Amino acid sequence: MPELSFPRAKWSIAALFCFLGFQYGTWIARLPALKARLDLGAGEVGLLLMACGAGAAVSFPLVAVLMRRLGSRGLSLASAGCLIAVLAALSAVPNFPLALLAVCADGVAVGCLNVAMNAQGAALEKAYDRTAMSQLHATFSAGLLAAALLASGVTTLTGSVPAHFAVAGLLLLLLLGGARPGLLPGREPDPAARDEPKRSVRRALTSGTTLLMGCAMAFGTITEGAMNDWSTLYLKDVVKASASVAPLGIAVVSVMMLLARVCADRWRSRWGDGRVVRTGSAVAAAGLALALLAGGVVPTLLGFACVGLGAAAVTPCVYVAAAERGSDALALVAAMGTTGLLGGPALIGFVAGAASLTLGMAAVAASALIVTVTACWIPWRPRAGVLART
Repeated sequence: MPELSFPRAKWSIAALFCFLGFQYGTWIARLPALKARLDLGAGEVGLLLMACGAGAAVSFPLVAVLMRRLGSRGLSLASAGCLIAVLAALSAVPNFPLALLAVCADGVAVGCLNVAMNAQGAALEKAYDRTAMSQLHATFSAGLLAAALLASGVTTLTGSVPAHFAVAGLLLLLLLGGARPGLLPGREPDPAARDEPKRSVRRALTSGTTLLMGCAMAFGTITEGAMNDWSTLYLKDVVKASASVAPLGIAVVSVMMLLARVCADRWRSRWGDGRVVRTGSAVAAAGLALALLAGGVVPTLLGFACVGLGAAAVTPCVYVAAAERGSDALALVAAMGTTGLLGGPALIGFVAGAASLTLGMAAVAASALIVTVTACWIPWRPRAGVLART
């Protein structure tokens, strides 16, 4: 049995998830101020956002090497430190090219921390034979919320981005300092593995099981990302909801996803990861499809709620399954998930532009259905022996 208590290790790892949500939410919340200070157009803002996603998506080879050399604990701490530095850099960049470079570096560091903290979460479940990953992912959402509240509070006092980011950086340092003693050692760096990084990466790229996991992750994140980006527009333009009701689409999906992730570890302990993913993604697909057929504000919001409920446990469970196959598989699956999150909303936009937004949303339902199908072929970890406790 590990020396650390389960609650101590769990909340230390949860602090990493909260850290990532808080850091990302902090600079995204001040995007309008950065736009005004650097005199950016809408296209340049889009490039900034794309640079962040692209940096995370292409970080796979680097993450695979760093995980072998540093272990999940070392990489968590190193990448978190880089993210604090990026926040400081963003508060002072004088022009668009440097801002683009800083945001790309942010994406790479996000990719590193994303893999490392999920490896920590998977190691926690394995060491204590208890489920926790869904609740860990819920704390990422809590970090986003905390960042939004801080941004709102700071901007009422001062419009200074450096002042805001200084306060946020201090809070991130405190969060990281509190997490550090309770992190699991993870897999120790293997000196022999340094001589064969390309071979190990190649094995991950050619593994059918790993690619199935990556497919489930990619289409799961397409479902999440597209709902966040297109639900309001669908309610407004297709359902003809009022301006005050249309934003409720995002709220319904987000609230249901957060609540489901708080509860999902108990479902995983009772029914197993495979059944939770298959059932959840099927509920998301069926609920959204029925909502599109029925039309109307209430059916649409109920369908969106089904997506939040059903998709909530997909990514936590796939991360656990990928971690079972090693750090390279986890890095590849995470990169494919980031690619889905980045490219999915754009793909839905292409379908909507070529046909209709209703057909674009039908593609989201199809994405959830693809997760259901691929989940049937993934070897899932057996159920944990003890129910997760909050």
